[in-house]
Amino acid sequence: MRIALFGPPGAGKGTQATLLAERHGLCHISTGNILRAAIKAGTPVGLEAKKYIDAGQLVPDEVVRTLAEDAIIAEDCDQYILDGYPRTVQQAEWLNTFLVARNTPLCAVIFFVLPDEVIIDRLSKRRVHKETGENYHLDHKPPPPDIDPSLIIQRPDDQPDAIRKRIQVYKIETQPVEDYYRRQGALVEVDAVGGFEEIAARIEEVLKAHTDTVPC
Repeated sequence: MRIALFGPPGAGKGTQATLLAERHGLCHISTGNILRAAIKAGTPVGLEAKKYIDAGQLVPDEVVRTLAEDAIIAEDCDQYILDGYPRTVQQAEWLNTFLVARNTPLCAVIFFVLPDEVIIDRLSKRRVHKETGENYHLDHKPPPPDIDPSLIIQRPDDQPDAIRKRIQVYKIETQPVEDYYRRQGALVEVDAVGGFEEIAARIEEVLKAHTDTVPC
């Protein structure tokens, strides 16, 4: 099974990717985690990405593309969940070309749907472990008490004003990916409002219905 998770910031893609990976025996490919690991390891791609991050710039699409494709190849182009890629139509087209050439197209693109006000509430209460990158939520998944509090931080872009700007950027740059996959018949919508297990159950339901009609 080959799945990509897609939706606005704060939709819970990382959490749901972890749950899906555990339940279906899939590899969770998070481009954000891979990028942080490459930078920490000092790999050529990591060093290239670090130059842009240190300069306060976005990591170029080509660098993220290399990380994603290398990770997919490492899984023999099968049995994985993509989290954080693709984020633009160009990335989606690159990924489609890459996978079709290997006769391993995506089985489904799960699209997380939720209102802006829910996104703002979720992200403003999110906290991140600055070393591992693991996400927590003050209401639904607070950091364990045995973790050093100094390691738990709030990202600057998780402030309400910054979140609103991120949503605007998403709608301009990333939402067209929804139309791209809808035209391909790969898009599966899921209501992403609610608790983690509730959303996970919805994903399982819509994913089963989709794969019953589009075998993978």
